[in-house]
Amino acid sequence: MAAPRSGGGSPISAGIGAATFERGGKLPFDVDEVFRRLREAVKPFARAALFELADDGYGSAFEQLVACILSIRTLDEVTIPTALRLFARARTPAQVAALTVAQVDALIRTSSFHETKARTIHDIAARVVAEHGGELPCDEALMLSFRGVGPKCANLVMGIACNEPRIGVDIHVHRVTNRWGYVSASAPEKTMAALQEKLPRRYWVEINRLLVPFGKHVCTGRLPRCSVCPLLPYCRQVGVTAHR
Repeated sequence: MAAPRSGGGSPISAGIGAATFERGGKLPFDVDEVFRRLREAVKPFARAALFELADDGYGSAFEQLVACILSIRTLDEVTIPTALRLFARARTPAQVAALTVAQVDALIRTSSFHETKARTIHDIAARVVAEHGGELPCDEALMLSFRGVGPKCANLVMGIACNEPRIGVDIHVHRVTNRWGYVSASAPEKTMAALQEKLPRRYWVEINRLLVPFGKHVCTGRLPRCSVCPLLPYCRQVGVTAHR
């Protein structure tokens, strides 16, 4: 497999004056241009699961939190129909709490670790009914207090359902932004902190919407498609030893 090529050889960069490139054949990282190119690059691909569900009317904080829990270690292609199957039966905390854990489990069996997730979802629903009048508030501290909910899910819910600028860092956001050389962090939580320091707030929610499909189809974990990547002139290809 060929070694990674520099941005200077990319057809995307044809016509750009050589003087505009930094040493190594890369352009200075222009975050606005990168996001413009990202939006174009992901148009052919399916939307990230939580954003697709929100666009299709499942945008409440509770629905988004449940969908995020279902998405853990589960492909989007499985997460969406699993969430829709559950929501067809129960969409609100009161409706979910009225089910048994076994009934919730039967509805989400296609999701990984469904037994644990069924207990988690049922417990959250029951607590929201008992403590918050049946409606999950946009409260990050509350979401993080639920067993099984971490910063990624809390931030995605706060960003998508609550319209607050938050960065949801999953494996794709972590991998791609570090591969760009935009941040340098050893774990998703550290990537989130680094992005909060550097990324303009106008992109905080959108970065997950864009990098999930981009990371699945272009900037893949193994053998990324650098030869056709529109971001190659800006990407430092950190850690890339072979590509397509």
